[in-house]
Amino acid sequence: MFNLNANPLVKGILIGVGVSVVGFCAYKHNEEKVDNFMRRHGVKVNTPAAGFETMSVEDLMRTKESIEDLIAEKEMQEQSVTVEAEPAAAPAQA
Repeated sequence: MFNLNANPLVKGILIGVGVSVVGFCAYKHNEEKVDNFMRRHGVKVNTPAAGFETMSVEDLMRTKESIEDLIAEKEMQEQSVTVEAEPAAAPAQA
């Protein structure tokens, strides 16, 4: 059917696709373990938007802390904008 000896480029592409498929299947089979390992080593892993009911307590606490950090940052930004928006000098009297 195919003569792989004729074109090494085709052979390389097929091997690359095969290895990628095997790697992806291995990742999906162990997705939670791999993601937790990466998180422990400082890599941010975006998890799909699953319901909070299916999350572990550790994941829920991590999400809660992230939300609290975002809220604090937004509040600080609003306060700094409010302070900058106020007039600095009063009108001069003659």
